This record gives sequence, C-alpha cells and structure tokens, in this order.
Amino acid sequence: MEFSLKWLAFEITPRCNLNCIHCRTSASMNLKDKLSFGDIKGVIDEISKEFKPVIVLTGGEPLLRSDVFDIADYIKYKGMRVGLATNGTLIGKKMALKIKKHIDIVSLSLDGSESEVHDDFRKVKGAFDATVRAAQILKEIGVDFIVNSSFTKRNQHDIENTYRLAKSLGAKAWYMFMIVPTGRAGELRSELISKEDYYKILKWHFELELKEKKMLVRPTCAPEYYALVDIERKKQNINFERRTLKFSTGGAKGCVAGQLIAFIGYDGEIKPCSYFLRSAGNVLESGFLKIWHESKIFKDMRDFESYNDKCAHCRYINVCGGCRARADAYFGDYMAIDPYCFL
Repeated sequence: MEFSLKWLAFEITPRCNLNCIHCRTSASMNLKDKLSFGDIKGVIDEISKEFKPVIVLTGGEPLLRSDVFDIADYIKYKGMRVGLATNGTLIGKKMALKIKKHIDIVSLSLDGSESEVHDDFRKVKGAFDATVRAAQILKEIGVDFIVNSSFTKRNQHDIENTYRLAKSLGAKAWYMFMIVPTGRAGELRSELISKEDYYKILKWHFELELKEKKMLVRPTCAPEYYALVDIERKKQNINFERRTLKFSTGGAKGCVAGQLIAFIGYDGEIKPCSYFLRSAGNVLESGFLKIWHESKIFKDMRDFESYNDKCAHCRYINVCGGCRARADAYFGDYMAIDPYCFL
C-alpha cells in the first residue's frame, strides 16, 4: 500500500453557531481562530510540493471565517480540489452562489429525518429546517453536495429515514457515521450504539448498498464493514463492485487514518484523522511533510504487523484495520483492538 496523502480535513476555525452533542472539537462561538490566512497558505504551499489531496475546509463552522473563500481559491490555485464541511445553517441563496464559485463539493450534516431528532443533536431549534433549506438551494443552483449523518442510541431508530431524506434532497452521497467518543462525544459513551446493533446496522447497510444505484452510500468510522462486505459477498455468492466518489479516498479499505488521510486542527495540531485523540506534532513548528513522514504515530498507523495480536494476525488486517481512534478513546492505546470488532 502506498502511503500518499489523498484527503485532508483542515479545521480552519473552532467557532460554531451550533452546540452539537458529538462535536469532536467542542466548538463554540467563545473560541478564537489561531491560524492566520498566511499560516494556512504556508501549510498549503508545503503540502502541494509533494501531494495534491482533496482538502476539506471544516470547523467548527468554516463559513464563519471571512476569508474562507480566499482559502478555497488558494487551494485551487495550488492545483488541489476543495470541499466545504458545513452545518448548512448559514447558507442562503447569496451564500450558495459564492459556494458555487469557489467550492468543488459541499458536505451537509443531517442527524435525523425530522427537526425533533436533528435539533436534539445540534442543540439549536431550527437547525434542521435551515440545513434542509440549504440542501434545496444547493441543488437548485447546481452545487454537488453529500450528507453526513451521525448516530447514537437516541437516533439510531431514524437511520433508514435519514438515508431516504438525503436521497430525496438530491445528495450525491450519504455517509453514515458511527460516532467515536472524542471531544464532546466523550460524554456520550453510555449512549453510543451497542456492538450488537453496530453489526446489525452494517448488515443493513450492505443490503442497502447492493440495491442503491443512484446515490453513493458508505458507513464511516466503521472499518469492520469492509470485512463484512467480503464475508457477505462470499456467503451470498454475489458480485459486488464498490462505487466511489471522486472526492473520496477510493473506498478500498476501512481505517486509512495516517495512511491516505490526515487532519489539521484549528491550533495547527496534526492527527491521523479527525477523531484521533493524540497530536503527531504541530504544523507551525515542524511542518506537515516532516510529521507525515517521520512522526511515530503516523509510522505506527502504517505498520500493520505492530497492531494488537488479533488485528495483526487477522486475514482482514489490510481490509479493515480496526478504528485506531476508537481503540485509543476506549483503551488509551491506538494500537489496541477496536472495541467494535466482531470478527
């Protein structure tokens, strides 16, 4: 496997107009930006010397930065594609037209099929209606968007309806997130989806992916799914060709943290993925490329034989890999077994 950066989440602000229960950053309007436009340009310059990843501008709520489109333009100037991960509540017609001009693809967050469910996650009344309206506007003016949906016990009953809503809104893809207990989500551990239900949900998703031909569907932070697909494909004796989105990492493996993807926090801290607890170093102090190539954490992510015994000797180590962020969150060891492993 070639360890080349294909996708980067760049958290350009910790500020947010919502107060989501599962936010990895514990974002709020009380926090302040730490990276200047010049800092961000410098990081983009360095990365572009070796890699041309899709860079997703995230937060917090990235639209709260007045220079968000300047950042996007600079990424494009350096020959890379740019995405925007937004909660959608700040998108009206005027903002949508700006997005169309500067952004290649948008991801919207919808954690339920109705306001009662979604707004309970986002802790702001009216968030659901605003996000649905944003999706309708983006579709109307021809901006491609995907929908990200996060689930716990409080909304897992609404998974199928949320998928249907995403499709009805015209999303190019629907990503079903299995929450990792980091950030504010650390307080949700008791209500995270059970291991038994996790397995059932992934089996449901496989059947969904078999029949869903129009919209790309993919579970996220669920690396065991890639093993389950192989098991079910052989059991049912069927051909299964996985489709991929042009803005994704290719969909060939479960956990690709520190292997094909990375995350830069609003404070410059670099991590293998958005939900990883530990920093591999700060981009302003060491530079991105040095950390990508030389940090112990990133090297560990790529040394599959050094994973815990069960993973290292599992025939699906190169297919699944287990969620390293979830292992760290539960056991304080990112090389430990993924607590959701059912293999």
